[in-house]
Amino acid sequence: MNLIYRITILCFLFSPTLRLTDEGKIPLATLKKTDGSMVNSSKFTNNGKPMIISFWATWCVPCKKELDAIHKVYPQWQKETGVKLIAISIDDSTRALKVPSMVTAKGWNYDVYIDYKNEFQKAMNVTNVPYTFLVDGSGNIVWKHDSYKEGDENHLLELIKKLETGEKISE
Repeated sequence: MNLIYRITILCFLFSPTLRLTDEGKIPLATLKKTDGSMVNSSKFTNNGKPMIISFWATWCVPCKKELDAIHKVYPQWQKETGVKLIAISIDDSTRALKVPSMVTAKGWNYDVYIDYKNEFQKAMNVTNVPYTFLVDGSGNIVWKHDSYKEGDENHLLELIKKLETGEKISE
């Protein structure tokens, strides 16, 4: 084994912020709501229905395009599948002040949180935004995707519908 590989494994094993709670599950982290209150990611549930976790930032044009595109169809998606979208801002403390007003201006009716310590971002191994995860009704991360291009939301809906039928999703 080469040295870099060994160091990477050791860092993963001994760093609690880089480890998922259970393999493929949502890791534990403290996040800030747009009203300033705190919440733990262990509270992310959707009554056995799928969830989308989307990492974004106020300065990220593709992030806003993705969230805008989903916003247009989100009520229909919720009606058809019961899916819930959780948007996680990775903005630094200065830019995070813009998050609540941007969410209001855009009319996004998602659960929006701010990863003010970047611990959730690190635990989910998110290196760039937009970064989207699909979580099944049991809390298992079943798909992830970084970047956004127009139409990606259609593929995401297909995957959500596959979950409803019990079809296996491959990354």
